[in-house]
Amino acid sequence: MRRIQRRIALLALPTLVGSVLMATGPAAADPAGSAATAGSGRSSLEVPEAARLVRIHLTGADMLDKVVAAGFDLEHGLRRVPTGIEGEAVATAEQVAELEALGVEILADGEGFAWSEEADGGLQAQALRAEAVQPLAHQETVRIARADWFTTKGQGFLYVEARTTEGAQTDPIVTMQLENDSGPDTSFGSARTMSRFVDSGQYMFHRNLFKLDTRPSQIRVTSSTGGVATGYVSNWLEDGAPPLTANPSYKWDFVDGYRHPQQLFSRAEEIARQYPDIAEIVYLPNKTNGYQRKAQATIGGTGQSAVVVSSAAWGHEGGNDITVEFVNRPGANLPLGVEVAGKAIRVLLAKDASGGPASTAAQVAAALESQSQGLVDRAHPYRTNAGTGIVAATSGPVALTDFLDQKRVGAPEGEVPRGPATIPVLRIGKHRDGRNPGVLIQAQDHAREWVPATTSLEAAERLVHNYKSDWETKKIVDNTDIFLILSNNPDGANYSFYNFASQRRNMTNHCADDNADPARRNSWGVDLNRNYRVGSAQDGYSGGSNSCVSDTYQGPEKLSEPESKNIIWLVEKYSNIKFMMSVHSNGGQLFWQPGAYIADGRITTPRPPLGDEAFYWQSAARILSQVKAHRQTVVTPENVGGSSDVLYSSAGNVREDLYHTYGIYAFGWEVGGSVYNPATGNWQGGSFQPAWVGNPDLVSGHSETMEYANGIMEMFRIAAEWGKDNQKPTSRLVPGDGTYSGPVDVRFETSEPATIYYTTDGSRPTLESPRYAATEFREPGQVFHVAETTTFRWFSVDSAGNIEQNYDPSNNDKRDNYRTATITVVEQ
Repeated sequence: MRRIQRRIALLALPTLVGSVLMATGPAAADPAGSAATAGSGRSSLEVPEAARLVRIHLTGADMLDKVVAAGFDLEHGLRRVPTGIEGEAVATAEQVAELEALGVEILADGEGFAWSEEADGGLQAQALRAEAVQPLAHQETVRIARADWFTTKGQGFLYVEARTTEGAQTDPIVTMQLENDSGPDTSFGSARTMSRFVDSGQYMFHRNLFKLDTRPSQIRVTSSTGGVATGYVSNWLEDGAPPLTANPSYKWDFVDGYRHPQQLFSRAEEIARQYPDIAEIVYLPNKTNGYQRKAQATIGGTGQSAVVVSSAAWGHEGGNDITVEFVNRPGANLPLGVEVAGKAIRVLLAKDASGGPASTAAQVAAALESQSQGLVDRAHPYRTNAGTGIVAATSGPVALTDFLDQKRVGAPEGEVPRGPATIPVLRIGKHRDGRNPGVLIQAQDHAREWVPATTSLEAAERLVHNYKSDWETKKIVDNTDIFLILSNNPDGANYSFYNFASQRRNMTNHCADDNADPARRNSWGVDLNRNYRVGSAQDGYSGGSNSCVSDTYQGPEKLSEPESKNIIWLVEKYSNIKFMMSVHSNGGQLFWQPGAYIADGRITTPRPPLGDEAFYWQSAARILSQVKAHRQTVVTPENVGGSSDVLYSSAGNVREDLYHTYGIYAFGWEVGGSVYNPATGNWQGGSFQPAWVGNPDLVSGHSETMEYANGIMEMFRIAAEWGKDNQKPTSRLVPGDGTYSGPVDVRFETSEPATIYYTTDGSRPTLESPRYAATEFREPGQVFHVAETTTFRWFSVDSAGNIEQNYDPSNNDKRDNYRTATITVVEQ
């Protein structure tokens, strides 16, 4: 195992530049236009001509939840700013008005948060001496969580996080000043004010990111109440090993364009046939609900006289052959009736005593459901209408359609197989018998995210093509058991490729009548990454929606969807899976637990122990160094850490379930995101489906595929090393044994990421003993203030389960080979 370097590091935060967000909510886009509505009237969800890109500001996570629950697609590419969250949306004038009614601020050109490139003088002299000293209490009021130096494309940057114990104070708000030197033995200068970060009403920390031409050695942070802390600067992604692609004989760059699910699955099966000695297919047991829809029509506009009709059969299985006609007959006092001839349904509208039309929409809907001889599964008034309007005759038969033949501009050639799909898992490893640690790569939970699929396929191609010629690849394949799900949402991905590019969820329609009309079809489906059991919206966690037309719809119950059930089946059947990466786009983040919180009080799901947290950070640095090695793309330290700290709360996500239920190191990866543009001096955001070639130095699907495949390969190496790790960790108490003239502050240090269990009451330490914890989230380990003589007894356990000094913490083992140190305090 590589040793972790602990200077001022341990954790990170939000994205630098937001990407385009599609507003598909209360006035959602309907690319089919009036084809969704037959008879009189126009669909209220047709796309108006005047959609435009708007920049938006939300006050925080609570408002984000409210806006998403209203049906607006504001997921991914969001940017945390000191006053809330910023992003972009494509919205019509009507949608802009709805956003403003929800409290969203529409930003003018040039408005919004930007990191200051200039030192502003910081606190200056108005309330504080430049050489302020720390108060004499042992409790420090200012702590530096991290100070990271990194370079990208010739430009240096410094990122700093610091926390004050008085950060929650609001009257007045405590401000923080940051200074840096210009290298060893130089003085502090360039004072600048730090940005205060608050989330869901809770103070998080202060932070800054800014350009520097010279790497500093130390920083100093000062609070407006007089607290001061200094610390050394660490390197971020500056010391990574060369990527495998640096070997001239290494084979890579196999994927030459985006792949829809049929192409992905076909290639996975082909790899298994071509390389049977190291690859096979595992077919997941739960078929998807399918690329299929019921045939529908909304007849009679959208008012009280409108009727929504849905076929009993899927469109491709006969539903598309059904026609419905509302017929006006001559005469008076005629009852409502229905005639069926083959697939043609004629509704004979009722007449009153004067010969006027007398059938309401509610009555027609009921007749269709009961008298259509099984052709119609569902008929009802439009949306929330009561259906009290009198139905008018149609000009002729209205054809029901599933709309799947209406292809979007730029859709691939060919037809999509209809019906439920079986998802193949490409399993790669020389020994696929459970002896080696398993790594699960899950791509494309979200349909519109095309790069994760090509990234995962590229990694698979590199493994099989280099196995016999590259020693590092051979070590990976010989010592790991790799499971690749190239598309975990094939139904939704096909819909994204062929029908509606912005589709995020699967295609399952769980909506009741008020949202079941065809103009809502681009808003149906379950967000698969909100459908799991731990930290779910059903349990009160933020970031999942009960609305079936929300892009974060959690589903009708936990694990309601076959795609999420399959993941649980896989990790339970193959219990050797110890690592997991859920690959998404396009935020430019790498994160883990906690992934969700209860908004009131910002109560997160349990944070990993300090040892696991350190292992996550160590792994992240290795993975992201490999990404950087391709074209100098840097995932900044503010975008790494617990996802609820880095991005937002995402209730019911897969990472949370796999880590807390099965002990799997479960990462989430937002590939793509912001790339530094040296020509403009700014960070340039990406998109879900960037041009495949594009600008190879900026936003490019090909470049993102290659650089993030580097990172996946490094994750495989981490797992292989983890499986071979039998080195026991070591730890110490700093300062250690000794006699001290007065109270002393002590802390633990470890030789590698490890969890420490300790006691101070004279008992033997066990796995039930207190765990050494972080001072606070995104900070190193806590400091104990020892005011009287105390003996510490402890042992450490690394991420691979190795226990220091072979100590057995079970109560049955009477050996006392745990670590011990006595701090003797002598009063003066």
